[in-house]
Amino acid sequence: MALFSKKEKLSEADFQIVPEHLGIIMDGNGRWAKKRGLPRTAGHKVGAEVFRTICQECVNLGIKYVTFYAFSTENWKRPKSEVDAIMALFKDYLLEAKRDFVKAGNNRIIFIGEREGISQELLDLMDEAEAETASHTGTIVYLAVNYGGRQEIVSAVNKLIAQGKTEIDENDISENIYTVPECDLIIRPSGEQRLSNFLLWQAAYSEFWYSDVLWPDFKKEDLYSALREFEKRNRRFGG
Repeated sequence: MALFSKKEKLSEADFQIVPEHLGIIMDGNGRWAKKRGLPRTAGHKVGAEVFRTICQECVNLGIKYVTFYAFSTENWKRPKSEVDAIMALFKDYLLEAKRDFVKAGNNRIIFIGEREGISQELLDLMDEAEAETASHTGTIVYLAVNYGGRQEIVSAVNKLIAQGKTEIDENDISENIYTVPECDLIIRPSGEQRLSNFLLWQAAYSEFWYSDVLWPDFKKEDLYSALREFEKRNRRFGG
């Protein structure tokens, strides 16, 4: 299944307002597999297909930025066999996505997170994917791999120190984090109601939408439900 279709389509859904920056925490793969008596890796495999579907729908809806939380800095604590399986799926995704970039329209992919711990083979594939879509000006898809929100802020501060900054303000941080500074809506399926170290800086005024649906069962209709709820929110940004 291609990450992007050759010809951009309008979504089957119609919204008056969509978030400019949408964050999605892809959660519940392991629990989905356990409920079915399957290895956790089976949940990750199905979850990867759901990611492709939802990613394409975000593009179809005209969302400007979408950030998917794929693998956190804390996920390295999981059993090695599970981590290895996730990285193998990630490699398969990158190889397939690479073939798709020639027909990816005007969409761009950017990987965010720390590079330490990721194999050089994967890093090379990530770099190639970014390079091949760098000039594109359509939807920007951020994929958070080996990512932590606290580490992102620390990284921004260290960049500023390296630049010789001795006093740092909010704009400095916003200009040096991995993604655009504001996230309008964060979706978290699986029944959990916490950020889990995701987009801490960007989420200062985010709206949240939670669901008991596990990520492998997440459908376009669930995305639409979140977006319809977002349309109803009265966003005051602290005012």
